Amino acid sequence: MISEAVLVALIGLGGSCVGSIFGVVCSAKLTNYRLEQLEKKVDRHNDLIEKMFKVEQEQAVVSSKISGIDHRLETLETNLRRDAMS
Repeated sequence: MISEAVLVALIGLGGSCVGSIFGVVCSAKLTNYRLEQLEKKVDRHNDLIEKMFKVEQEQAVVSSKISGIDHRLETLETNLRRDAMS
C-alpha cells in the first residue's frame, strides 16, 4: 500500500495542478475579454477616422465651390460697378 507521505504528496500535486490550470483558464478568459473590448474601441476609432476623412473630402469640395462663387461674385460686382460708372 502507498505510504501516507506519498498520498499526501500526490494530493498536494493534484491540487496544485488543478489550481494552476484553473488560474490559466481564468487568465485566458480575462485576456480574451479585454482584447474584445480593445477591438471594439479600435473599431469605433476607425469608424470615426473614416467619417472624418469623408467630412474633410466634403469640406474640400464645399471650399472649392465657395471659392468659385466668390470669384463669380467679384466678377459680377466689378461688372456692376463698371456699368454704373458708364
